[in-house]
Amino acid sequence: ALVCGNSLIWKPSSQCPLSALACHSLLVNTIKEFGGDPNLTSVLFGEKEQVKNMCGRREIKLVSATGSCDMGRAVGAQVAARMGRSLLELGGNNALIICPSCNLELAIRAVTFSALGTSGQRCTTLRRLIVHESLIEETLTRLKNIYKTIKIGDPFDETNLMGPVINERAVEKMQAAIGEAQSQGGQLILGGKLLESGVPVNGFYISPAIIKIAATANIVQQETFAPLLYIHSYLQFEEAIEIQNSVDQGLSSAIFTQDISEAERFMSVTGSDCGICNVNIGTSGAEIGGAFGGEKDTGGGRESGSDAWKNYMRRTTNTINYSKDLPLAQGISFEIPE
Repeated sequence: ALVCGNSLIWKPSSQCPLSALACHSLLVNTIKEFGGDPNLTSVLFGEKEQVKNMCGRREIKLVSATGSCDMGRAVGAQVAARMGRSLLELGGNNALIICPSCNLELAIRAVTFSALGTSGQRCTTLRRLIVHESLIEETLTRLKNIYKTIKIGDPFDETNLMGPVINERAVEKMQAAIGEAQSQGGQLILGGKLLESGVPVNGFYISPAIIKIAATANIVQQETFAPLLYIHSYLQFEEAIEIQNSVDQGLSSAIFTQDISEAERFMSVTGSDCGICNVNIGTSGAEIGGAFGGEKDTGGGRESGSDAWKNYMRRTTNTINYSKDLPLAQGISFEIPE
């Protein structure tokens, strides 16, 4: 927004006001350092009422919103009602396919980071793991062994690989999702317990969970913003693609395979229907240089890479006539009688 010459109102999450103020202070200091006006950017804290007011203001030409699909539907409708523009980057419910030919060691490492990095609270976090039937037991065994070794605790301690979730509500949602999954036939492999010893007080630390469940279960269609991983099995590649595309969200996807025909199919129009399609790399962490964003209920917006700047510009088409004649389009003759 700033690079394209716009002023900026930033409405961060109300869950992290101190981090937002610290980041904004760095931004303001940088603007000052280069002789810019620090009033180009401001921070607005608030809840739904403040967001509604922003969406309704005609002076705000573009509303760029990152969050849940429900939030995006509300923002998109409110901005569209005044014929404004919105840029939406919403839920992910991301999946990764493990094929028989894959480098399983590489795949397991990618799954672990994609599912547990940032405590499972990233828009590109892995939510659904689709494993070929021939590898399902070995994959589960390896993941269980790795999950049991993951150190959870103070994120400022570099020996810890996972920190807390954002608040108590996140814990409640994760545990509720686990209960729903079990009621729908899912098998809790491990995790999902609130940690109270060996972690800092006044934080919300929970052990990451793995659930083996049918891909058609209702709970799988909903994204739970927490370290909760659903595992499904498949036999035919067509079935894996169908499972991958069976949810409403379409942000990030990945496949691990050494079969070039599978990789090409996955990236094609008949493959993954997501905005990000990775091969032999996880769903999370490799996207900043690309046109980051998703399809379907993810909103269609692109927030970085080659396309992002276009959203923050106003396009004008100019035609200039340097001659003394007045040429008309398509060779039309329109002679005015003298």
